[in-house]
Amino acid sequence: MEDAVNEPAEQACPINPVIDLVFSRWTTPILWVLEHHGRLRFNELQRLVPTITPKVLTQRLRRLERDGLVIRTYHAEIPPRVEYETSDLGRTLTSVFRSLTGWSDAHLPQVIAARRAYDAAREEEAAWAEG
Repeated sequence: MEDAVNEPAEQACPINPVIDLVFSRWTTPILWVLEHHGRLRFNELQRLVPTITPKVLTQRLRRLERDGLVIRTYHAEIPPRVEYETSDLGRTLTSVFRSLTGWSDAHLPQVIAARRAYDAAREEEAAWAEG
């Protein structure tokens, strides 16, 4: 057990690299939208993920393309047209997202209740400490 403390995070938790890859701030919403809406142009994708800036969307799409999760198709037209879609590798995450959606539906109310109970207990402690 002591050795586990000295191991890199990837060895201590083998899913850590996957969590970093798939569940970073904007990756999941982008993959979710592409999976549910199919091939999209940049502006369509930005409209469906409205809180992301164009700069961050561009950076995230490049990373997803580099990681093999998204396919970028460039059409040499006037004006040029670029479309994005989930790759076969990216589609393998659908079952993961489906499982997380099921967990969320089943357990998120419990998480919310636990947060409320925790916050109420902290408020009560603070009020007691103030006297």
